[in-house]
Amino acid sequence: MRRPTIKDVAERAEVSLKTVSRVINDEPSVQARTRERVRQAIAELGYQPDPSARSLRSAQPYALGLVYDNPNPYYVIAVQNGVLSVCRETGYGLQIHPCDSSSPNLANELIELVQHSRLAGLVLAPPMSERNELVTELIAHGVNLVRIVSAAADPQDGSACVYVDDRDAAYDITEHLIQLGHSRIGFLWGGKSHGSSWERYKGYEDALREYGIPLDAELVVEGDYSFDDGFRGARRLLALPDRPTAIFGSNDEIAAGVLAAAKSSGMNVPYDLSIAGFEDSPFSKQSWPALTTAKQATQDIARHAAHRLLQEIREHAPKASPNEGFSPELVVRGSTAPPRPKT
Repeated sequence: MRRPTIKDVAERAEVSLKTVSRVINDEPSVQARTRERVRQAIAELGYQPDPSARSLRSAQPYALGLVYDNPNPYYVIAVQNGVLSVCRETGYGLQIHPCDSSSPNLANELIELVQHSRLAGLVLAPPMSERNELVTELIAHGVNLVRIVSAAADPQDGSACVYVDDRDAAYDITEHLIQLGHSRIGFLWGGKSHGSSWERYKGYEDALREYGIPLDAELVVEGDYSFDDGFRGARRLLALPDRPTAIFGSNDEIAAGVLAAAKSSGMNVPYDLSIAGFEDSPFSKQSWPALTTAKQATQDIARHAAHRLLQEIREHAPKASPNEGFSPELVVRGSTAPPRPKT
């Protein structure tokens, strides 16, 4: 079948080619009723604008870049899907760029990416989004960007972002374990280059302090956002003479590693050991028992970041609107329960 063209869309919607172009570019000068008619025609025909062709015809680029460095595939896929959905709605292309967040040449790499690929702007995922010197240099070179960051409140640092209150959600998870009767609660870090790791640790620490439970450094283990580090960290904690009765992993992959370590040791989860994760990734519901976690709307967060980036590009105003915040919500499942009474 012949691929539908913009002319086909105009004929189906009974409007001019210029009107279809304005709708595709999300320009505000189109009446709502006409905009909806054009969008319906686009959906019925399955029309997809060619971003590269549009960029060549115009001085304005029609593609966004998504930059990430994260070992958690579920997080990366959710962010990609969120940004991609906005690009499809607005006729933009998407270039996905994995990179090494610790590279000293990262700023030059991203500036060249924007220039050579003719990108309209970048969505920066953690931990690049939390490297202030990187963000400052990109902005100084005229790169449009929006960051996804972990913060308890709007950073208000002059750079557009979508922020996630990991600290409050981590507090809720730890409080849930405390209220079940746990006082020996292990904590497994994610990568320390991620602001979310620090925020989740602060939430854990705040809850212990407010409930009068001393922080035991022996129960805190560093690692990365991975299953393997969750498994290794759990084995280390479970080998302690006075082992924890609950372990909070900084994400669901870590918690899944804890679950595997507990089962390999013949432990009954949650009665011998309660386990909690973070993010509500797919396997948090598929594991047995299903994981108590904090539901983080990663795809929706990424959608908001992409929408905000397009707003920055169109309005040429870094402070076009307030930064948006998200709060992950506690989800209690079968992996947590009161500890067994001591005999």
